[in-house]
Amino acid sequence: MKLQHTLGGLEGLGAVNFEKRVFVEEWEKRIFGIHTAFMGLSDSLRESTPGYDLDIAGTSFRTTWTWADLRKGAEAMNPFDYFRFRYYEKWLGGIMAYCVEHGYVTEDELTAALDGSGSRIATTDPQAAADGLDEQVLRYLREGDSPRRGPATPKFAVGDHVVIANPPTGDHTRLPGYLRGHKGIVESVAEGNYTYFCSTGADGLGEPLPVYIVRFEGDELWGSTAEAHSSPLYAELYEPYLTTTTDAEKAARA
Repeated sequence: MKLQHTLGGLEGLGAVNFEKRVFVEEWEKRIFGIHTAFMGLSDSLRESTPGYDLDIAGTSFRTTWTWADLRKGAEAMNPFDYFRFRYYEKWLGGIMAYCVEHGYVTEDELTAALDGSGSRIATTDPQAAADGLDEQVLRYLREGDSPRRGPATPKFAVGDHVVIANPPTGDHTRLPGYLRGHKGIVESVAEGNYTYFCSTGADGLGEPLPVYIVRFEGDELWGSTAEAHSSPLYAELYEPYLTTTTDAEKAARA
């Protein structure tokens, strides 16, 4: 995983911020609300388990937005900016980049909005649109969207010894860097296959896949720096991230 993400086991990263408030600034609530609205209007909901009719919501939002898109936006940031910005500033950066990329707003319009010279974009029937959008987003908040797609088709079983793969990282990955190349034991297998809503390319995610919880011992991950009698670590991992010992040896020789 890229340097600025999933930093378990790394030292010297400075003081830890123990802020417990979910929202520190009022504007952070608005950013959370925008993300939630995008999730509730995402085109991916057309194939979701509850079944949504987005056309009756009256939305012009016509693309897919999931947690994966939010995370990709943050991971695309310069590592120094990632450490410098607050949590919801990272969200805002990802949302803005997405909106520009998909043509919902231009960079000039964003600049104009920041300096106060821009104007709001009107709709033909603001109240009707607002009512339909509110109803759809509220329904999404109540019913959600399950990533489960059909029965499980696992390659591994409980008790299997596995080695964590080291796939190339493109736009996004769900594999923590500190697990790569380490050995673990399958603790449990999810009941279904699960989609990640977007393809991560060579990282292996996209189509519905089995998911496992894998157990790692402390000394396997941290070596001589592990605390005595340390508790095991459990990680939830998609199947492409698991390999057998033989597969790992072949990959190392290739």
